[in-house]
Amino acid sequence: MGSFSVWHWLIVLLIVVLVFGTKKLKNIGSDLGGAVKGFKDGVKDGGASAAADPASPTAQVSNAQKAADDNTVDVQAKTKS
Repeated sequence: MGSFSVWHWLIVLLIVVLVFGTKKLKNIGSDLGGAVKGFKDGVKDGGASAAADPASPTAQVSNAQKAADDNTVDVQAKTKS
């Protein structure tokens, strides 16, 4: 079974347009574009808020280093990969 030719895809596209109509396909396209844009913004905002979050482990370590006294041993934790 080979791949479909260009003519097969054009016939499928024509059937889809006849079934759904151009207005509904336009709405689906704009909804999909809005969802992708929202996802990208969420990923971008999620990375920025994680770096600025004072409860993050790196912020806790830096706060602990400021309050360290002479008896504190300074070590750096590494994650297992």
